[in-house]
Amino acid sequence: MMKKLTFFLLAAIFFFGSCGMLQSIMKSTFPYTADVVVPASATIGDPHTVVSTANSYDQDFTKDGNNANQISEVRIISAKIQSKNPSDYNIGNIAALRVYMAKADGSDEVLVAIRKDITANTGNSVVLDIDNSHFLDEIVREKSVRIRMVYVLRKAANVDAELKISLSIGAEPRER
Repeated sequence: MMKKLTFFLLAAIFFFGSCGMLQSIMKSTFPYTADVVVPASATIGDPHTVVSTANSYDQDFTKDGNNANQISEVRIISAKIQSKNPSDYNIGNIAALRVYMAKADGSDEVLVAIRKDITANTGNSVVLDIDNSHFLDEIVREKSVRIRMVYVLRKAANVDAELKISLSIGAEPRER
């Protein structure tokens, strides 16, 4: 009798544990990317703002779409900025930056990534510190989102630098 009870107890633990694992596997992750330009005319030490539109290439969670009600708890899970043109532009020319995400009209803007301590010789790519304290459920249901980057230059460049911001967004399946 004790062996049967132990077997059923272990089977129940495995079954309920695997349900959580299955739900974890079903979590969605999708990228948003935006291109921004740091002009050669930008001054050193002053805050500058650039705005761009970003789209998700993997999924479209629009209100008209069939999966808008399938997700919840949408948050930023990673952020990165890299040189696009010229590809060898040193991100270390930027001393600090903040990245905000909003609906296309600029409403509901939230801070999603920041980097205060970019070193001078960083290279052409930097991983940003994320701020996932805000849910982005309503923002990602829009056809496109607005990305705003506020930055302070450490060193000017003699060409306009096009940078690519990559934001990875995670979503939980909505419980029914």
